[in-house]
Amino acid sequence: MLRSRTLVTAVTALTVLAGTPAHAGPRPGLDLDRAETHQHIDGFGYSIAFQRATLVHNLSEAKRAEVLDLLLDRRKGAAPTILRLGIGSSTTDVYDNMLSIQPNDPGGPTATPNYQWDGWDGGQVWYTKEARKRGINRFYADAWSAPGYMKDNGTDANGGSLCGLAGVTCASGDWREAYARYLVQYAKFYQREGIRIDEIGFTNEPDWTAPYASMRFTPAQAAEFVKVIGPIAEQAGVDLACCDSFGWQQSDAYGQAIEADPEARRHLDLFTGHGYASPSDRPLPTTAPVWMTEWAPSSVSDGWNEAWDSGKGTDGIAVAQRIHDTLAKADASAFVYWLGSSRGATAALVQVDNTTDSYRVSSRLYAFAAYSRFIRPGAVRIGVDGAPAGLAVSAYRNADGTEVVQIINTSTETVRTTVDLRKPTAYLTDSTHKLEEAPGLVTGHGGHPTVELAPRSLTTLVSGHPGRG
Repeated sequence: MLRSRTLVTAVTALTVLAGTPAHAGPRPGLDLDRAETHQHIDGFGYSIAFQRATLVHNLSEAKRAEVLDLLLDRRKGAAPTILRLGIGSSTTDVYDNMLSIQPNDPGGPTATPNYQWDGWDGGQVWYTKEARKRGINRFYADAWSAPGYMKDNGTDANGGSLCGLAGVTCASGDWREAYARYLVQYAKFYQREGIRIDEIGFTNEPDWTAPYASMRFTPAQAAEFVKVIGPIAEQAGVDLACCDSFGWQQSDAYGQAIEADPEARRHLDLFTGHGYASPSDRPLPTTAPVWMTEWAPSSVSDGWNEAWDSGKGTDGIAVAQRIHDTLAKADASAFVYWLGSSRGATAALVQVDNTTDSYRVSSRLYAFAAYSRFIRPGAVRIGVDGAPAGLAVSAYRNADGTEVVQIINTSTETVRTTVDLRKPTAYLTDSTHKLEEAPGLVTGHGGHPTVELAPRSLTTLVSGHPGRG
């Protein structure tokens, strides 16, 4: 979703945890409740849709390599484990969208398809192959709209609905199954390139009409279409995701509609929501695994902001707090940021300028990487007790036994507390540290060492062998 719309400024909210400022000096310890388990973690990622991958590709060879390391590398970069791809729907790229794999009406919904494939897909094929080289193997493809000839408004932009859904009648006929096969064919084209699309989504923000690629589904229509595409996706070996509402609370209606329909629920593998109209700070009403699949703070008033803590919504610490809330309050299994790279006044992790063959890095990247580098796919969130006021704390156990505690000190004072970890390695992210190892923050021996938490910082504690797996 393009971030030009004015609503984002009004609805994007910075989550600030309540509590009186913490003070220096020893505090009651942070105790891990290892028997208390919450959601499994599938990973962290960002989108490469709307031809943003081409920005990276069009850099000089040396700069391109540097940016790819920043965006993809496990040890010195953002370390994503999920990439979100955009499935094109338009015949032109007027809105920076990817081109459709079937730009022209084949002659009706039952006509023989005339699919086309360029092996490039707005730079996404190249980028996913670069990701694969670095061990990233999970790809979620999502469609912003069906091609215009499949919709009642005749264009991929400005909302409109898929012909054949309940309440949507078109002279051209019922395009529901044709659209389902269109989406699955997209996954098959990637398979031809040696890339597996793991999850596929048929809608992006179905409750928001945009001047670029967009398409409306009511909750009942979304449940209806799940039953159409579900068997087709299953036959192709692709998991089905829905519904990417533009707000977390707004997702409730979609989850409830699918849960109320046993057949639809049987076909749904993943429930998805965005964090714009309302933040991802509570569980959603579904029994399916849940991902937060798109959010970024508005850059309309902030412009390009690299700061960690300047009081703006695009600060690194603000992004860290949203990741914490998404995992620890909303019980989401994945956090997928909007864009890894973009241009101009963007809230992406990296800003790319092809005219000067240059790039800049935001502190948002290091906030993201603090979670993604150490909390790996297959981890489980575990309980943690004893957090003093002003601290946002969450804990995780990786499949290899490594334990990770993430601590955001939202106060303006240093906090000292003990933590239930044996010989943890500490990493500090704040206004002067970019996810840097900081051994001086941990003192003492045994199972409850003392950790010093800098003001307005994110401290990542890892017990075990960080960097493996």
